[in-house]
Amino acid sequence: MEIFIEPIGKLINEFSKLPGVGKKTAQRYAYKIIDMPESEARAFADAIIGVKRKVRYCSVCGNFTEEETCGICKARDKSVICVVKEPRDVAAIEKLHEFKGVYHVLHGTIDPMSGVGPNDIRIRELLARLESDGVKEVIVATNPDVSGDATAMYLARLIKPLGVTVTRLAHGIPVGSEIEYTDDVTLTRAFLERNEL
Repeated sequence: MEIFIEPIGKLINEFSKLPGVGKKTAQRYAYKIIDMPESEARAFADAIIGVKRKVRYCSVCGNFTEEETCGICKARDKSVICVVKEPRDVAAIEKLHEFKGVYHVLHGTIDPMSGVGPNDIRIRELLARLESDGVKEVIVATNPDVSGDATAMYLARLIKPLGVTVTRLAHGIPVGSEIEYTDDVTLTRAFLERNEL
């Protein structure tokens, strides 16, 4: 015998497809939907459908937008491009209100173990931008992991011969942490990437 009637089981199953949502959390979400007034449930469903219908990738940078070209590409300094793995990385950097250039979203990183090579991500599009936008610097802001580092090194080898400065976000000990609890890789990077005071 099934534990849940079919409509509830179906909703739990759909919620459990979301990243980080297990069966128990999916059940709580389903129960919350059942307890909502119909107008709130409809607004929730409309928001999901709306995002699927309206959100697309910017034709220039690959970030999320509702138009052909995103607002960042239209209004910002095109001489500095920050290269990131995913659109959510753009949101993280934008929260800082420090970066005034534009972005380029790769939609992945080079990862041979997963079968992702340079032709599987948006590297060709980046190189085309370097030829036409008067770019002076490319900041590689991929994650500090094996595939992020491999992608950064690959991009640097391609871009430096074009006369464009290539930089990488610094890595090291997080602010507010203690050295004794820092892992070996992070501590080693902090020493290797230290800056003059």
